[in-house]
Amino acid sequence: MEIRVLKYFLAVAREGSITGAANSLHLTQPTLSRQLQDLEKELKQKLLIRGKYRVTLTPEGMILQKRAEEIVELVEKTRSEFQSINETLSGDIYIGGGESDCMKYIAEIIKEIQSEFPAVKFHIYSGNAEDVTEKLDRGLLDFGILIQPVDVSKYDSLSLPQKDVWGVIMRKDSPLSGKKDIVLEDLINIPLLASRQMSPKYAKDSGFLNWFGDKYEDLYIAATYNLVYNAAIMVKAGVGYAITLDKLADTSKESDLCFRPLYPKLESGLDIVWKKYQVFSPAAKLFLEKLHKKLGD
Repeated sequence: MEIRVLKYFLAVAREGSITGAANSLHLTQPTLSRQLQDLEKELKQKLLIRGKYRVTLTPEGMILQKRAEEIVELVEKTRSEFQSINETLSGDIYIGGGESDCMKYIAEIIKEIQSEFPAVKFHIYSGNAEDVTEKLDRGLLDFGILIQPVDVSKYDSLSLPQKDVWGVIMRKDSPLSGKKDIVLEDLINIPLLASRQMSPKYAKDSGFLNWFGDKYEDLYIAATYNLVYNAAIMVKAGVGYAITLDKLADTSKESDLCFRPLYPKLESGLDIVWKKYQVFSPAAKLFLEKLHKKLGD
């Protein structure tokens, strides 16, 4: 019985799908199916009930799942201990998230780890919640940073301590630039550049659209965006006003742009999430340990 095959089995148990597990493991479905069949032959037990859409565990499969988790955890712990002894911790950590000033907490942890273990490499992917969770579910990311409100019940998670403020980026020569803050009535009948989080498709059941109430349908959304840098360029060009989070675009004294918060105040916190029962690499495990320590959890 190989550790590699046990990990394959646990991936199928976790995903509930051979196709989903194959994607997360970067294997073809026939290859994974063959490995599972060989495991069943080796143990002389049926481990999986293969349905049309889902795969479930037999009672024997549930026993193996428990034992396999213990075996894999012990192997990973042993490997981590020996790597620590040799002080050669290395590896790649993949993190995805939306644009936010709260990324500074993640940056501080990255700096700390790289100071201690220069061989650990970080790969940062920017995207909205849908993009990030898709890659997380497929095993392409170790951690995801999601802007609230968002359903994180299917993941293990920690909340970052800071909240981001929503508002409007506009040109400094805009008529609205003289206002201290922006109320809903100010946004009617002007061209808006909307974050994809404002779309009912992505904001459904999130509570984000409650701020706009029944006036949402009256908004003139000239364009949507998922990266603030591009939205800021369009604002500079006079395309419209961008609804976004504070501190993401250059609104300094030298900039042509300014930021005005929404009123009543609209804030979003952030959650950092990872797949439940995830078996982390030593590097990713170290990142999670430092994350818990930094957030005091």
